[in-house]
Amino acid sequence: MAYRPKRTFRQRRAHSSDSDGAEEPSSEPGAPEEQAAPGLTEEGPPSGGGRVEVTARRVRGRGRGRVWASSRRVAAAAPRAEGGAGVPESRVVDLSTDEEGEAPHSSESKDDQSSSSNSSSSLEEEFSSIVNIPDAAFIQAARRKRELARAQDDYISLDVKHTSAIPGMKKNSDEDSESEPDDHEKRIPFTPKPQTLKQRMAEETTPRNEETSEESQEDENQDIWEQQQMRKAVKITEGPDLDLSYSSEPQTVKKFDTLISLPPVNLEIIKKQLNTRLTLLQDTHRSHLREYEKYIQDVKSSKSTIQNLENSSNQALNFKFYKSMKIYVENLIDCLNEKIISIQEIESSMHALLLKQAMTLMKRRQDELKHESTYLQQLSRRAETSTNESLAVDEKTQWILEEIESRRSRRRQARTLSGNCDHQEGTSSDDELSSADMTDFQKTQGDISQDHKKIFEDVHDDFCDIQHILLKFQQWREKYPDSYYEAFISLCIPKLLNPLIRVQLIDWNPLKFDAIGIKQMPWFTSIEEFMASSMEDSKKEDSADKKILSTVINKTLIPRLTDFVEFIWDPLSTSQTTSLITHCRVILEELSTCANEVSKGKQDLLKSVVVRMKKAIEDDVFIPLYPKWTVENKTSPHSKFQERQFWSGVKLFHNILLWNGLLPDDTLQELGLGKLLNRYLIIALLNAIPGPDVVKKCDQIAAYLPEKWFQNSAMRTSVPQLENFIQFLLQSAHKLSRSEFRDEVKEIIPILVKIKALNQAESFIEEYHLDHLKSVIKEV
Repeated sequence: MAYRPKRTFRQRRAHSSDSDGAEEPSSEPGAPEEQAAPGLTEEGPPSGGGRVEVTARRVRGRGRGRVWASSRRVAAAAPRAEGGAGVPESRVVDLSTDEEGEAPHSSESKDDQSSSSNSSSSLEEEFSSIVNIPDAAFIQAARRKRELARAQDDYISLDVKHTSAIPGMKKNSDEDSESEPDDHEKRIPFTPKPQTLKQRMAEETTPRNEETSEESQEDENQDIWEQQQMRKAVKITEGPDLDLSYSSEPQTVKKFDTLISLPPVNLEIIKKQLNTRLTLLQDTHRSHLREYEKYIQDVKSSKSTIQNLENSSNQALNFKFYKSMKIYVENLIDCLNEKIISIQEIESSMHALLLKQAMTLMKRRQDELKHESTYLQQLSRRAETSTNESLAVDEKTQWILEEIESRRSRRRQARTLSGNCDHQEGTSSDDELSSADMTDFQKTQGDISQDHKKIFEDVHDDFCDIQHILLKFQQWREKYPDSYYEAFISLCIPKLLNPLIRVQLIDWNPLKFDAIGIKQMPWFTSIEEFMASSMEDSKKEDSADKKILSTVINKTLIPRLTDFVEFIWDPLSTSQTTSLITHCRVILEELSTCANEVSKGKQDLLKSVVVRMKKAIEDDVFIPLYPKWTVENKTSPHSKFQERQFWSGVKLFHNILLWNGLLPDDTLQELGLGKLLNRYLIIALLNAIPGPDVVKKCDQIAAYLPEKWFQNSAMRTSVPQLENFIQFLLQSAHKLSRSEFRDEVKEIIPILVKIKALNQAESFIEEYHLDHLKSVIKEV
């Protein structure tokens, strides 16, 4: 938006109404509208030798019209003078509204146009293509026609016209008489009589000389702003059918007097201004050079100070070391942050692979148990109905039964070759996979192992080898132990080593019997060496570095073991249970040094073990009960299936009691004795036929009971949860003593003695006069 200079308004004189007043447009519909002419600035040498100045002012009236040069159109003026009400008329500027100087209007108008031609040359060039300037004769003719049009009307016009004096323009005497209004149309003067142009010029000469410089600048700014507004308006209204002569408002052109609006300019002034500007720029440049030289000196001084400090004292060495450690730790953290995503992906892939295998085996075992049990029930019904019809078996059940028997035969052959003849059917884990499944599993596991090896193949050993990392911190601890312990490095090391330890644990499966032990892992030995050197260097007995290993185990190893227990471990597998217990014992022993910190991790691990064993008892233990006539024949399918399921329950009983020393005794007695022995195994024994097989089963159950429960020499009664088992042993002994298997009774008495049922054993010996067995009780 163009800058509009501030307008200044001076107090109007009481006798200047002619020059400031403007003619109002005619209200008659048929007459052409009159347009007020602006005051024109004219300078000339006055008769008194003084300088006369007339300042151009904008038209003041009811409406301050936009500045348009529509009075210069000539081509459209003639049709308008002769046209009627409906024809567009050309608007011209009335330049002869001053009645006092009408006679010489032609010559003075020409002088006025020539004097203002220089100041408004730019405006004339801009509007030359669309505006034509009328001459004095045309203006007088238009005024004459306008007066005649007023005289022909049969009503008195309400518009009062104020004539404005224009220098150099006068009317003839006959025109004065015709254009002079009647008495009732004359204006009542409420102000002093207007002065003539010469009088006003003489009065304004003296005060104007003092304000010439200030007002010339203001007028110049005002003229510039008006020119900008005119250019904008011309650009907006410019079009193919636009005619500036048809403006609805009075439009005037401001003429500029270059001698007043512009200050005098010569070469000396320009040269002086340029020299002043050059001097200012040179001073600024010299100040910038001085500042630049000062900054250069400051930089050199700082560099020399740094170099002197680095080479002068021990503080420089300390600074170098701390700076190098800071950079090293930042780079190490950046490296681990970049690799942690790959580590998590590979961990998830390996866990998903093992979980898929475990779920496949578990689902297969449950499906096979369901189909085999259903098949035997159908056989029992057919036998009860005594029908000779063949049993209809669907193809899926038949295929499952054949697959089960095929795996059993392969296991028998393997045991025969190994010389294991004491194996009981049902104690096998039955975790063999088909060749296709095994090939697919090994291929996927190999791909994961290859990705595992590529994680840190592009990383230097200082950032991926635990021993190298700990060596850096060991140097810090040896050189600056105070700052090492103040920085709590012992709390930071487990977090830094966590991703690296997880990488080493990706292919570690604690459920395999050949899995590497915790103490043989590289990260374990490196941390142990770091802790050992800490104990030698530190004089503090409660050094925080002693807890690094336990913290690593608690934060990194125990969560991984917990995942294996919850999702992958099969409690029915003795090999998996034994391997898991071995690793758990080592871990919990290492954690015993700081039980307070790892109690939560330890509790979470053992809690997951208990929950998993409860689930196995509820889902995997199934011992069917058949009529005695179906199980008397040891070769019958019913008897074999019942035997396998019983020994499977005994195997789970053994695996549960293997956790002795890790789980509390109350928990083990509740799981093994309360939920499994009393609920499943004893019921199956009560349904069995008394004989050597029953005694063998009871002896095996007693052998699995932890000896720690019966080590108290003063103990005369057994564990409360074994009361049902003791009663079953006494009942079996009574039956065997009256049967052909009388010799089996001497096998039952040692069982009672082992489980500390001494009172019951003595009563039985006295009842049946088995004096030769009293020595067994005395040995205890």
